[in-house]
Parts: sequence; structure tokens; C-alpha cells
Amino acid sequence: MGKPTGFIEYLRELPVDRSPSERVGDWNEFHHHMEEKRLKSQAARCMDCGVPFCHTGTLISGMASGCPVNNLIPEWNDLVYRGLWREALERLNKTNNFPEFTGRVCPAPCEGSCVLGINNPPVTIKNIENTIIERGWEEGWIIPSAPTVRTGKKVAVVGSGPAGLAAAAQLNHAGHTVTVFERADRPGGLLMYGIPNMKLEKQAVVLRRIRHMEQEGIKFVCNANVGGNVATAKLREDFDAVVLCTGATKPRDLSAEGRTLKGVHFAMDYLTQSTQALLGKGPDTNPIHARAKNVIVLGGGDTGTDCVGTAMRQQCTNVVQIEIMPQPPMDRAADNPWPEWPKVYKMDYGQEEAAAKFGSDPRVYQTTLKQFVDDGNGAVKAIVTVQIRWDKNDKGQFVPVEVAGTEKTQPADLVLLAMGFLGPELHVLGELGVELDPRTNVKAEHGQFTTSVPGIFAAGDCRRGQSLVVWAINEGRGAARECDRYLMGSTDLP
Repeated sequence: MGKPTGFIEYLRELPVDRSPSERVGDWNEFHHHMEEKRLKSQAARCMDCGVPFCHTGTLISGMASGCPVNNLIPEWNDLVYRGLWREALERLNKTNNFPEFTGRVCPAPCEGSCVLGINNPPVTIKNIENTIIERGWEEGWIIPSAPTVRTGKKVAVVGSGPAGLAAAAQLNHAGHTVTVFERADRPGGLLMYGIPNMKLEKQAVVLRRIRHMEQEGIKFVCNANVGGNVATAKLREDFDAVVLCTGATKPRDLSAEGRTLKGVHFAMDYLTQSTQALLGKGPDTNPIHARAKNVIVLGGGDTGTDCVGTAMRQQCTNVVQIEIMPQPPMDRAADNPWPEWPKVYKMDYGQEEAAAKFGSDPRVYQTTLKQFVDDGNGAVKAIVTVQIRWDKNDKGQFVPVEVAGTEKTQPADLVLLAMGFLGPELHVLGELGVELDPRTNVKAEHGQFTTSVPGIFAAGDCRRGQSLVVWAINEGRGAARECDRYLMGSTDLP
């Protein structure tokens, strides 16, 4: 696709970001736009490779290789190269309900498996995807399209994160009457409160899509805690089917000495309060805030990076991000070949900002926390860490082993636990009586999404465990398809 010789003629280019020193002064998105001529050149690099891996969504070594929603990437790259933006939008919307989300927050497994990426920088798929959808909004091509015929069936979707939104959108297109229940004060789930504004704007991007879905006939009910102020029995009584998209919101904790000291918080509590304050409704007393504090972030993933970026905007005194794993190599290792996701060293936006202010990447590798130190008044004042190495145990499993003599004490006024999630909260699942798998996720096979209770389906992180936004969209679409089949006996949903 694209220009046959484009991958030879053009180098990979990305939009220029605002400088770290500038962008930490506000909560706005930090990517500049790229002019159309240069975007067409980037689309021209798509090389008509014959057997494209970018849209496969295959799991290799436990990670996605290619796009989990099977975006028709070579096709819309070719259309962008030829200036056919509206046609490119139509292709994009065939597989992805929310390209404005994935085009901003997806780590782009499609680029990791781009054939050009074997020996050259891959095609800038993610940036082109985001530009297509934003062009559609700007040109007025994206208009509400409510179904002309309703089936008379009613479906409840529990949770309004990416899986819930995708399921709701697809079920609504099929003609069912859909109500989405969200326990927070605003819809969007992870998209609203789990990802900071500078990475995914709430008013201009998330709520824009929510309003669009409302205009198509979907009803959102916020402050609705299913199993609490919304009875599960009432849910089953009032709806013909239920789709569970509650996420995997139970955070991983640690049991180090001093864990209960003031100033030690789960990352998601911190990120949620920060976004609530930005939107004008935060906690009335004692909000979690990083201003003038030494901040420690435990965890090296996306959530940890978001904590770093948020702390920078709150004018922290210093920030250190502790990662138990080794630093990744600069290039693919021999045991990480294409088309696997490339596990290589990179600095994300938060690390770039911390490095610009404090002089270096804030991450410390192969290190773990041993103790939180009390200031004498019940608050944390420091942490004790130790370096580790990874050795095999008698079962052949790699386990962390402390390196003697490497203990270190460093100041800490705010410690954020960003070590991942253990699965869904179990109260509502117990009330509904759905069976769980050994990891305490909802037991439902991928592709079927049916739980042990007829008429109840599950999708997203509550079914597969903590994962990517793009996988949540994949699962929401799949659960909608199987729910529609259950309700109608057959389905035309993809």
C-alpha cells in the first residue's frame, strides 16, 4: 500500500512534542499536529509488504503482535497517501469504535510488528490513525447515527471504560436499548480517571465521544454502584442481558514495614483525585498532592509514568521511579525477535519531563522497597530500598534475590504504589453468581464471553486481567456480538 518506493524515499517522522519545560506548566495534550504533506509521506512508507503483520492481533510470548482490533492499516495508509481522508475514516471505523482513544494511549503493537520495522523504523501507524479520526471530527463527518429500528430488548452494561463503551456502542447499533451503569460521577472509567488529562483530554476527547453516544440513544447512569445503590436483582429483572465490564480495579499492595503510614497511597487514588480536581470536583479535605514533596513511584509501567507526569505538573521537589525489573536493552535482544512486541529501553513523556528538570531518567532498576520510615508523627519521611538480582529457584523460576550491602535510604513525602492490579472487585460478581477463574477474573472464554450465568457476559480487564485499552475494545465488541446472538438467535455484528 502507499507509494511502492515510499519506504525507501522517506524517513520516519513524528509530530514534534511541546518541550518538557513548557508542557509541565499545564494539563493540555503535548503533541503538536503534523502538516498534511508530511502525513501523506509517512503513509507512503507503508510498503505493500504482501503479508502484513500489523493488523493480526496475534498473541506471541503473551503480548500482542499487531493490532488487537484488526485495524485495516495498509488500506487506510494507502487512502491517506492518496488524500482520501473520508474513505480512510470509513475503513478505520469498520474495526475500531474509538480511534481517538487508541490513537493517543495505545502503545501501538501494530508498529512493533510492522514488516518495515525488521530493519528500519516502522510506519507511524498510531499518529496516522489519530489524525484520521480527528480530521473526521473537524470536518463534521462523524455524526450521530441512531438505529432506525429497535429490537425491544434491553441490555445493561456495567462499567463505562473502553470495554463497556465498545459493548454499548455495538449493541446500540444492533438496535437494542442500552443503559450503561458507572459508579463514578462521570462516565469513561479508566479513560476518565485512570489516564491523566495531558495524555487523554477529558472534555475535548472523552466526553465528546460520550455525548455522541448519548445522541445515538445510549443512556449513561453515573453514581450507580451495582451491588450497592443499584441492586443486582433489579438489574436482572429490568434487563434482558447484562454485560460486565467492571475492569480489574483491585490494586496490588505490599506488606513492607510502615505500609500504613500517612503519605502512602495507591496510584489510581492519586490519579483519580488529580483529574477530579482538574475538572472542578476533588476531595474536600486532605487531597493527595505532590506539591513541594519528594515523590517515590513504585512501579515502572504506564500507570507509574502517569504518576511521574502528574507529580511534575503539581510541582514536586523530586521524583524517583523504582522498577524491580532490569533496564531493557537499547535494541531487540536475541530472544525478542520481530514480530514480537519490542522490549527495548525508551523514555516516555513523564520520564522526559523529570529528566529535563532533574537531569536524568527518574527510574531506578532492579530495586525493591524494604521499609517505609516514620517521621515520628505517623507519616512517611523516607524509604529504604535494596538492589536485587534475578536468580532461578529450585523449580527453574526466576525470583528476586536481595544483594547484600545495597540498602539505601532516601527521602519520601509521598509514595505512590503503581504495581499493577490483581483482578476485579468481587462483591458484585458474587451477588450475580458468576464463576471465577483461578486468577479471580470472571470465567468466560475469549470469543464467547459468556459467563456461567445465562444472559450475563463479561469483557475487558474483569475477564482477561489488566491489559491494554485496545484489548478492552476488542473484548467489548466481541461480548456485544455474542450478547446480540443470545438475544436474537443470530447476529450481524462483526
